[in-house]
Amino acid sequence: MSDSPNSDFIRDIIADDLATGKHSTIITRFPPEPNGYLHIGHAKSICLNFGVSLENAGVGAKCHLRFDDTNPEKEETEYVESIKTDVSWLGFDWGTNLYYASNYFDFYHDCAIHLIKSGKAYVDHQTAEEMRVNRGNLSVPGTPSPYRDRSVEENLELFAKMKAGDFKEGECILRAKIDMASPNLNLRDPALYRIMHAEHHNTGSAWCIYPMYDFAHPLEDALEHITHSLCTLEFENHRPLYDWFIENCPVPSKPRQIEFARLNLTYTVMSKRKLLQLVKENHVSGWDDPRMPTISGLRRRGFTPESIRNFCKRIGITKFNGTTDVALLEFEVRDHLNKVAPRRMAVLDPVKVVLENWTTGAVETIELVNNPENPEEGTRQVPLTSEVWIEREDFMEDPPKKFYRLGPDRHVRLKGGYIIRCTGFDKDADGNITEIRAVTIPGTLGADTPEGIECRAAIHWVSVEKGVEAEVRLYDRLFTTEDPDAAEGGFVTVLNPDSLKVITAKVEPALAAAEPGFRCQFERTGYFIADSKEHVPGSKPVFNRTVALRDTSKKK
Repeated sequence: MSDSPNSDFIRDIIADDLATGKHSTIITRFPPEPNGYLHIGHAKSICLNFGVSLENAGVGAKCHLRFDDTNPEKEETEYVESIKTDVSWLGFDWGTNLYYASNYFDFYHDCAIHLIKSGKAYVDHQTAEEMRVNRGNLSVPGTPSPYRDRSVEENLELFAKMKAGDFKEGECILRAKIDMASPNLNLRDPALYRIMHAEHHNTGSAWCIYPMYDFAHPLEDALEHITHSLCTLEFENHRPLYDWFIENCPVPSKPRQIEFARLNLTYTVMSKRKLLQLVKENHVSGWDDPRMPTISGLRRRGFTPESIRNFCKRIGITKFNGTTDVALLEFEVRDHLNKVAPRRMAVLDPVKVVLENWTTGAVETIELVNNPENPEEGTRQVPLTSEVWIEREDFMEDPPKKFYRLGPDRHVRLKGGYIIRCTGFDKDADGNITEIRAVTIPGTLGADTPEGIECRAAIHWVSVEKGVEAEVRLYDRLFTTEDPDAAEGGFVTVLNPDSLKVITAKVEPALAAAEPGFRCQFERTGYFIADSKEHVPGSKPVFNRTVALRDTSKKK
């Protein structure tokens, strides 16, 4: 886990509540709706809620993982399991504190009955359009429903019929009776229950009425004795309603809702609805496509949980909405992988070099350091033979003055091996280099550069005879503009056609045997991971680029 984060206004509130004795412990919750896969924005909330509980473990603090599954039409068991996987992968453990909003359906129903009996809820038979019009707007007060003054007895009878399935979907709803003239539109008699004849992933067909999120949310928190209900800023205007339900329902505790700014990233969409659209319209291969901002997509792309936690720590918790440069997220994974990822050699755009003075069939073993940042990870042995692949960009027919790699009659070192000198090259009819000829310089294996030889660079290479081919997927940002949500014509019109390029690369032999999920740095190229779904050790090497060695976006 990363170091404790810097203080922020939420942690200051919690520290003060503990210091003044308002609370003797802290209970937070991460409450995702299982209607899609979690994304990087959820990671910020996960790190906050679970982080606060870990930081206050000394007073028995805990964080609940609660599924807000009150909408059977959009929620699936697949999403429940993916959320569990993502939270655990990020490094957090909910222990025995796993909850489902759907397990509280009886309690919500009891609270609804309580409000009806208190004269604070009624069954409304207006159509959805009539309710929308009669709700008014910020400058026009709402118009009370003609059904608002029904008697308690009539409302109890109608609500019982709703529960029994006697009404069709949309025929009526249960509403709270608060204030149709309130300047806060959320208090203008909000809906409490709607009719939905749908199978629920947890409760099956036991219910045909389901509570609205605004009604269920505070009741869940109160029932679980949540002390601090941490929400994003879009719920700030809902807080008076949250408090109204707490004050007017028979709840066992009084949680406090606190809002913070959600995460927005450049070159990214964060709406679950839009992410689902990308999946359904096959713009991506699925929720875990490595171009997606989902946690599963980032994991498959090679991001580490440490890098995501460090990113969330770096951006902090504020009250002000803003947009974070996605380059900061890329920096964090680049920084972490630089420390922990072993090095391997892979040639992405190969051209062959024939070593003319090499003994035919001879194989020499070159010892290379696995990770210069962590020498304790030891070394590995790589075979060097008479023909090697190098990157096409490492050779120039007419190199400029500050080009220190290979060119006619120039020297360069094969990383960890010999210095070689170019003796010639061949080209095809289009002028493309097809083969380079060179000789090794005796006595230069692992030695200093001899006098009289200018060699100022080392390049990576792969043996033609011993190396293997691998499918390499070069991922880039999914959108071409910083704010795809603002694109004229919709966000799908600014999808990046070059967000994925698939190439065949030459890689050192050990990479063929790598297990799925193996992360490494391809020397001088970037950080890569063996794909978790399609990489098959020994027969089908598939590597995804996590991030390039350097941020080249501004150059582009």
